[in-house]
Amino acid sequence: MPSPAFHAPGTVDEVVGLLAGDPQARVLAGGTDLIVQMRSGRIAPSAVIDLKRIGGMSGVRVEAGTFAIGAATACTALKDCAELVAAWPGVVEAANLIGSVQVRNRATMGGNLCNASPAADSVPALVAAGATCVVAGPAGRREVPVAAIPAGPGKTSLAPGEFVVEIRLPPRPAGGGDAYLRSIPRTEMDIAVVGAGVSLVLGPDGTCTSARIALGAVAPTVVLVEDAAAALVGSRLDDAALDRMAEAVRAACRPIDDKRGTAGYRTAMAAVLARRTVNIARERAQSESTSKA
Repeated sequence: MPSPAFHAPGTVDEVVGLLAGDPQARVLAGGTDLIVQMRSGRIAPSAVIDLKRIGGMSGVRVEAGTFAIGAATACTALKDCAELVAAWPGVVEAANLIGSVQVRNRATMGGNLCNASPAADSVPALVAAGATCVVAGPAGRREVPVAAIPAGPGKTSLAPGEFVVEIRLPPRPAGGGDAYLRSIPRTEMDIAVVGAGVSLVLGPDGTCTSARIALGAVAPTVVLVEDAAAALVGSRLDDAALDRMAEAVRAACRPIDDKRGTAGYRTAMAAVLARRTVNIARERAQSESTSKA
């Protein structure tokens, strides 16, 4: 089998042109998924297009409280942005659960999203945070919710010639807090059996005014559970509200049985993890409110 062509363009427009002209080409951000899949024979792209020489594709920009994460930004680099860590600790923590330290030094948020694994760690945290991404393609650029990118295991909604340029996170709202937790068989370097991302906002009296709860590894794509969020809004996150939230989480799960966990286990664990994650997000939101009081 011939080796794929290798391109290292310097602009977004060059990438779009290469992708539009060769539907079998693949984009390389960090390569921790792509190279493994190529070596295993799972995929055989005609060309590999490296994004790392394009200006702005690596690093975090902060603009009026909004965070723009270049698609080729390594997961470990997120920790270098103190403002991002303070605003969205759950997102940074989720990205830094991926693989080992060596893997995270190469793995990227854009790659984790576009690999479209149902068990991707960063995606539920991003969806809970209300993140969007900028997609470039032959028709120009468009901004879409992160949740709209995965279309199924290994599949995305990106049209021919399109690729993700950056991921955007909104300013952290006053009284806001987020968190991400996952269940894995080992203590690290494993794939999530279940993941839960939570973002919520507390009012001055401790009442939850908004919430987003996203689950990973319990369906073909990440699940934003609106009924679970609705169970929390208007409450002080008491046990009754958390019980209603947990029931809504269980109802939203559509997992599979595999060697890593049964559907029943995943469903039960999703509710447990969601509850724990809500409590962490609540503690962070309370800390936020206290620090500004």
